Amino acid sequence: MLQVQDITAFYGSSQALFGVSLAVRRNEVVTLLGRNGMGKSTTVNAIMGLVETRGGSVEFDGSIVSRKPSYEIARAGIGLVPEGRQIFPNLTVKENIVATAANHRNHPDPYCLNDILVIFPRLEERLNHFGNQLSGGEQQMLAVGRALMINPALLILDEATEGLAPLIREEIWRGLSILKEKGLAILVIDKHLDSLFTIADNHYVMEKG
Repeated sequence: MLQVQDITAFYGSSQALFGVSLAVRRNEVVTLLGRNGMGKSTTVNAIMGLVETRGGSVEFDGSIVSRKPSYEIARAGIGLVPEGRQIFPNLTVKENIVATAANHRNHPDPYCLNDILVIFPRLEERLNHFGNQLSGGEQQMLAVGRALMINPALLILDEATEGLAPLIREEIWRGLSILKEKGLAILVIDKHLDSLFTIADNHYVMEKG
């Protein structure tokens, strides 16, 4: 499904990635591990077209998406939960979720609000709360739910549970397990490995990009 082959990436004239390769197959959960500053988030941004790549290729679902605009990559079927969550603080939980609803790939059974609430029941209790009234863990659940509303074939989570309490992390991993059972491919960047090892199929470790 996703095939990243020897990509190099730059911030201006500074090279950040030096030939990264990885693969995520259908119905598979893959982790991308490594210390801070090793290039994990840059790899995600390169996949999504958010940072310049000058070498290698990114192939998704049989098509080369390298150097395409990020919105085209999203429409092709890759959903991103970015580091920092980036929810809409002045919209309610319900408004945040439905704001991104789209079905560009004509999925026969697209995600709806109720699907998200089944995956993350805590959000149902906060449905009419504004984004800036949520805890960090609730905001992360909301960010995942919002990404699902574009009906992706692949979901990427950057720093999925950074700074969250263990109980909240378990709720998020439980949600990802549900998504895996539904057949969604997932690429996870995270530092908390205990539960990830129980749901992930493959692991990549980055060292110096």
